[in-house]
Amino acid sequence: MLALSVLLLVAVLVCAVVRPWGLPEAAVAVPAAVLVVGVGALPVEHAVDEAVRLGPVIGFLAAILVLAQLCDDEGLFHACGTWMARASGGRPRTLLGSVFVTASVTTAVLSLDATVVLLTPVVFATAAQLGVRPKPHVYACTHLSNSASLLLPVSNLTNLLAFASSGLSFTRFAALMTLPWLVAIAAEYLVFRRFFRTDLDAPVHAPRSSPPRELPVFALAAVALTLVGFVVASATGVDPAWAACAGALAMAVRAFVRKRTTVRKLVRAASLPFLAFVIGLGVVVRAVVDNGLDDLLRNVIPGGHDLWALLGVAAVAAVLANVINNLPAVLVLLPLVAPMGPGAVLAVLLGVNLGPNLTYAGSLATLLWRRIVHDHDTEVHLPEFTKLGLLAVPATLAGAVVALWASLHVIGG
Repeated sequence: MLALSVLLLVAVLVCAVVRPWGLPEAAVAVPAAVLVVGVGALPVEHAVDEAVRLGPVIGFLAAILVLAQLCDDEGLFHACGTWMARASGGRPRTLLGSVFVTASVTTAVLSLDATVVLLTPVVFATAAQLGVRPKPHVYACTHLSNSASLLLPVSNLTNLLAFASSGLSFTRFAALMTLPWLVAIAAEYLVFRRFFRTDLDAPVHAPRSSPPRELPVFALAAVALTLVGFVVASATGVDPAWAACAGALAMAVRAFVRKRTTVRKLVRAASLPFLAFVIGLGVVVRAVVDNGLDDLLRNVIPGGHDLWALLGVAAVAAVLANVINNLPAVLVLLPLVAPMGPGAVLAVLLGVNLGPNLTYAGSLATLLWRRIVHDHDTEVHLPEFTKLGLLAVPATLAGAVVALWASLHVIGG
């Protein structure tokens, strides 16, 4: 049964990358999940347990995707583009810093999907407006959609899964991950400054004028209150998905009143096929784990709570993320490391969030980013992408793990 489960997992991941005939990711993941149950590779009750475990995560993801789309409709991301253009003063290196700040905050607050789907086109437009080469700034969007997603439980789907297994509160999770988040972003920035020095030093063409955009105060207030809701929900034992739903509902009511959205548009923003894909993938991964992968990984994952153990756990997670994608990797590893304590869980999170910057297939966000880049008639060259990853991933991962180890000793896990 292990061979069949692995074969189905590979088929699900390959189809998610290739999307033959333009089919959604769920077109293969859902039948594969049904098949592993039908042939007895996974008992029905285990499949139901997995779906129930992923339920709150799916609800949160749908709400945050709708919230991000409504913020875009309000002009929040275009306002970010205006700020980046003004703050840079037409200087490519300063623009890179502005993109890093914007992408890091966007990823942390509105999740990595908002950075990839909504911010990347704005960065393209901002670079064109200023007459600078777009490559460093656009590459920053995909790298930071992964590496800047460490801060909050709501920043990434992998974070939500790790948060549920860690036993930490929302604020304690954020406190432990603040230093790793800052270190990873700083290391990423230094690598980018060095790697793209030719593009950043290139002559700047005459910038195009752009009319000023009004600051979307309501969208900013809704996002801020939603973040407060996450903290309050965690402190009171309420699932963060309810806070995300409340924020999305407030934005949706305003959009409906102003006739800026429709029910169809909100349903499309929620990306129901992708949510079905996540559940189907979770069930297939559970079949792989239950049929022997967990025993194999137990012999590889180091024990203990010292710095070397954390580095080993993060390294295993990073490698696995690049082999089978970061979402299956976190689903596989969390049951194995959860008994070791929150430190090991957060080390896995560092591996599955920072490691995917090495390859195209490391995260779904990177695959989506590639499509957006191609839509803007820009080529992504595999050797260049991989070379950048070989420089960035070891630097960010090692620095972030050391920072996590320090945070655990100062704050406590």
